[in-house]
Amino acid sequence: MDNQRLLIWAFFGLTAWITYQAWLQDYAQPPAAVVTEQTAQQELPQSDMDLPELAAPTANTPESIDAPAPAELSTTQGESGAATIRVTTDVLEIEISTQGGTLLEASLIAYPVAKDRPDTLVKLLSSEPANFGLIQTGLRIVGEGDEPNHLAQFTSPSQRYSLGGADELVVPLMWRSAVGVTVEKRFYFTRGGYAIRVEQEVTNNSDGLWRGADYSQIQRHFVAPERSMFDVDSYSFGGPIIYDGEKSEKLQLDDLIEDGAVSFSSQAGWFASIQHHFLSAVVPMPGSEQRFNVAVRGDRSIASVIGRAQSIAPGASKTFVTTLFIGPKLQSQLEEIDDSLKLTVDYGWLTIISQPLFWLLSIVFGFVGNWGVSIIFVTFLIKLAFYKLTEASGRSMAKMRSLQPRMTALKERYKDDKQAHSQAMMELYKREKVNPAAGCLPILIQMPFFLAFYWVLLESVEMRQAPFALWITDLSTRDPYFILPLIMGVAMFMQQKLNPAPADPVQAKVMQIMPIMFTGFFAFFPAGLVLYWVTNTLLSIAQQWNINKVVEREAKARKAGKKGD
Repeated sequence: MDNQRLLIWAFFGLTAWITYQAWLQDYAQPPAAVVTEQTAQQELPQSDMDLPELAAPTANTPESIDAPAPAELSTTQGESGAATIRVTTDVLEIEISTQGGTLLEASLIAYPVAKDRPDTLVKLLSSEPANFGLIQTGLRIVGEGDEPNHLAQFTSPSQRYSLGGADELVVPLMWRSAVGVTVEKRFYFTRGGYAIRVEQEVTNNSDGLWRGADYSQIQRHFVAPERSMFDVDSYSFGGPIIYDGEKSEKLQLDDLIEDGAVSFSSQAGWFASIQHHFLSAVVPMPGSEQRFNVAVRGDRSIASVIGRAQSIAPGASKTFVTTLFIGPKLQSQLEEIDDSLKLTVDYGWLTIISQPLFWLLSIVFGFVGNWGVSIIFVTFLIKLAFYKLTEASGRSMAKMRSLQPRMTALKERYKDDKQAHSQAMMELYKREKVNPAAGCLPILIQMPFFLAFYWVLLESVEMRQAPFALWITDLSTRDPYFILPLIMGVAMFMQQKLNPAPADPVQAKVMQIMPIMFTGFFAFFPAGLVLYWVTNTLLSIAQQWNINKVVEREAKARKAGKKGD
């Protein structure tokens, strides 16, 4: 075994891994049904916004209620006569319908769709059919009568709310039944925060016992993205994700269509809708049993949760609390809501490396204020941590480099006897205390960190559109001028010159084109990933150059000692 052969296999192994990851996520989108006015009731029934039944149903509790189609809930006053409330904070622009307090629109002020389109903001909720998404909250009652669900008409003191210079903003909505039960639904917004606390305070001013439960649901329209080898972002997951209190699971829409809805009960669960770097999540108050359900209807996923029915005596009040998160997958904010919510940042099977790596990058970023500089610094720290381990490998490679003339001579001597040649080579290695397999070690060490960096750059919204320097204005996308990949190719060529050349002429030719192959392969990778590989290669060159010099000096010293004897 020699290290050049392993390097070749490592390259093709990496290619196969990336292809396999793409295949796992590249599911074919099921054909969309053609909906006409005559078949609308069958294809997209009026119960498309049905509510889940109560966790403790009774004979009088309906399983669902008819509701208007989601498209009829617009940002302006529609046929329902519901007005909208516009809420502006320092990070969010939200539109809330007075019909049920449904969140209709959500734009992220600090996150444009692209750097060259700064005025086009990322929308996580929208009434537009192509990007449809909304979050509904409400209360179901046991028995008959008016209920403050997401179809009920609420009132609000104002139609515009702004955080301004305050640290907290409260948006109240009121509802009153014919028998005297009142509900105040309050939305709490905080400065710099993407979490929205929703409180539904029920006051029972009727003569009888009030029994009901709170629920929430996310509806989202998803279209399978067009996969492209020139855009690594196109292979990111988009769709529903659930957490059952023990583990999280991303749900593929075609699996939901084929296998049916996914349901579970938990006291510490949540569900969310992922759009690569962004998230719309519902996190019920932990500690009480909640029933979750995720299904697909038409071209939309519908995820819902409902708790157990609670009793409120006449003259008493009770507040139901749910936390919503609508924003980028900032791990610090996700952990504040629920530590498990950071599982939505999926680093794949290398989480054990990627998570500490991101933590270290964040620590360094806190000092330097530049993610590109952080990548360079952390790469240096990784190289330093494994220096002693790779030094032994480097010394072995340096010794093999010095043995090249003798190895070539042995090849010529035993060119017609492969067995004798192999035996002579093994004796040479043993006599000179050289381990030809030691050159594999640097590659084996680099691969896990390379893949971990890949996932950190692909999944961490903190690095989305993060600039480095000069022409590198976004570390999460490819180098627009392919300069970094070219520098990497040159650096790999220089690194090869420091290592022993393969004895096999076929391997030698393959090694010559390896820098070109890697340059083309890395050309469309995120610039931050290429920056890591360039930095690592340059540090490896410096280390190997120094080791080669040391080994040469030692060899000269030994020769001088032998002559003196």
